[in-house]
Amino acid sequence: MTDKMKTRFPLGRGIILAVLLLFSVIQLFPLVWLIDFSLASNTEFFTSKLLIMPKEIQWGNYPRAFIDGHFLLYLKNSLLVNTLAVVVVLVLSICSAYAVTRMRWKFSQAAKSVILLGMMIPIHATLIPNYMIYDFLGVRDTLWSLLLPYVAFSLPQGLFLAASYMESVSKEIEEAAIIDGCGTFRLLGSIITPMMKSSLITVMIMTYLNNWNEFMMASTYLSTSKWKTLPFSILEFTGQYRANVAVQFAVMTLTAAPAIIIYIILSKHITKGVAMGAVKG
Repeated sequence: MTDKMKTRFPLGRGIILAVLLLFSVIQLFPLVWLIDFSLASNTEFFTSKLLIMPKEIQWGNYPRAFIDGHFLLYLKNSLLVNTLAVVVVLVLSICSAYAVTRMRWKFSQAAKSVILLGMMIPIHATLIPNYMIYDFLGVRDTLWSLLLPYVAFSLPQGLFLAASYMESVSKEIEEAAIIDGCGTFRLLGSIITPMMKSSLITVMIMTYLNNWNEFMMASTYLSTSKWKTLPFSILEFTGQYRANVAVQFAVMTLTAAPAIIIYIILSKHITKGVAMGAVKG
């Protein structure tokens, strides 16, 4: 290797690190900005600065957001709805992926294409039709009015990842299990599902994160506080003529914290699962 080539690599690596550092700062700035203004007072928001140094840190914004924003009630609803949605999406993703990649039937690829088309349908196009259907069935303002659309909009992505990975799994293992008397459901639960661990973890995390901060469908289908989710906490501090913006920022920080923690802990599984699904699919 020549001296010219030796000096070229450190320079290229430095440029790459600088670009990645800049990208990281851009991605993290909204979070820093959110925390900064959540510790300020309402009067300090009227400034042209991107970040401020509060004259007195308003720690009281967080207890007020926690108590007056009905944080525990909305957190319980969010955890319940999102956990049920994740479980249903995982089960349906595994079963539908097996059906379109392993079972031989005439319309398997057509069924897969129809489900994947769901990734192209915008949420706003379904709000009014779903509202009328839920009102007719009497399930509006219930747990089902959130669970059904969350599962419907998450399933196409789950099927895409699960089917892409399942297509790479060796069929010989399944055939050997079937010869030994293994049924379909036992085959899925005992053999195929453990082999798809990385892909399914990715489906689980992405489903959870996509639905965690969802507000449009929840605000359309819910009218009482019984099943309202965390994003509704912000509205508790909005009046007809004024809003407590500082406490709203504290609410947004508390709402974002669980999703950020989950992503930090399981980020390697997301990268691994997406990469494996893309390469093997």
